[in-house]
Amino acid sequence: MAGKLEGKIALVTGGSSGIGLATAQLFVKEGAYVYITGRRQAELDKAVKSIGAKYVTAVRGDASNLDDLDRLYAQIKQEKGRLDVVFANAGGGSFAPLGTITEELYDQTFNTNVKGVLFTVQKALPLIPDGGSIILNASIVSIKGMPAFSVYSATKAAVRSFARSLTTDLKDRKIRVNVVSPGPTDTPILDGLAETEEGRHGIRTQLASMVPLGRMGRPDEIGKAALFLASDDASYVAGVELFVDGGSAQV
Repeated sequence: MAGKLEGKIALVTGGSSGIGLATAQLFVKEGAYVYITGRRQAELDKAVKSIGAKYVTAVRGDASNLDDLDRLYAQIKQEKGRLDVVFANAGGGSFAPLGTITEELYDQTFNTNVKGVLFTVQKALPLIPDGGSIILNASIVSIKGMPAFSVYSATKAAVRSFARSLTTDLKDRKIRVNVVSPGPTDTPILDGLAETEEGRHGIRTQLASMVPLGRMGRPDEIGKAALFLASDDASYVAGVELFVDGGSAQV
């Protein structure tokens, strides 16, 4: 049987680990050829090995660097000529209580999570055929307030806003733009939020306690939602924010 993305060309930014890697693996399983990006070559090499070099191309680059994006899309245009699915997944953030927020943290977080997402989409448009799918990765913090996470939360609210506006901007081309908003998910990015193993365990325990289902999500569970939004199963879904969070944002 043909996969849900059979013959499609897809891009997953931040695809070398966590949600991005899990999504790229699912896209390939469903028949897509996938490009992944990331800033660390060693992680990209591991990702290619885990997916299979026959089905994926890794391009090193920073999603917030416009020259890197231009280079990425020039390569995709030369090799494949089009891009059916874009999953703008690259992003990150740090805890910073109000009163300790620095200009550097602000600029870095907004550059990656807002500027990077916007220009990932805008620069992809010449390659996306009418009827294509764009998925943006946000977070439940787009609607929930968490302590010490105000800058990150603001960037994710901006991402959610992009989906509304871009849906209307692209309606004549029937390009669907949607957002997947994960709840607490067990990914490598959590390891950077604490300096000790005890601290990392504490963060995971605290996050799991916030979830009505009583656990953190797995990267592949977020990936399955992105797959749905990328596929024809979601042919009448546009402009939505799909929460994949064990009920965290709803209860």
